Amino acid sequence: MPTPAPRPDATHALAVEMRMVFGQLARRLRKQGRTDQLTSAQTSVLIQLERHGAATVTALAHAEGVRPQSMGATVASLEALDLVSGAPDPADGRQTLWTLTPACHELVRASRAAREDWLDRLLREQLDQGEQTQLAAVMPLLRRLLDASTEPRVA
Repeated sequence: MPTPAPRPDATHALAVEMRMVFGQLARRLRKQGRTDQLTSAQTSVLIQLERHGAATVTALAHAEGVRPQSMGATVASLEALDLVSGAPDPADGRQTLWTLTPACHELVRASRAAREDWLDRLLREQLDQGEQTQLAAVMPLLRRLLDASTEPRVA
């Protein structure tokens, strides 16, 4: 007999619980990654540049859904921290293309390693092999949910 579809209220409750759990996990991962000194706007810009490469302030603002003036301030703060650097856009010399600096690449690498080490240790200490297998079996479902959502891309 097929499993009945969850009732809409049960689905909503699942959505609420997932949001809360994933939010808490994201905050704890950020704390482990030593990037909690950056604002969420700064972190978001660094993620955009890492994923999509060099971009102008205008393209970053569009991708993040903010005004170019606000993005300009965020980029300036990242430049002051030596996390991004700008160079003239070869296609339009009036524009500046922003990229991650070597110092930022190292921060990202070290931060990612710290988060993965923390999570690996937590999985090994708190979950037995069967529970780890159960959790691994859920990963394709979570990826499918993420793939179904759209994320703005930097042009």
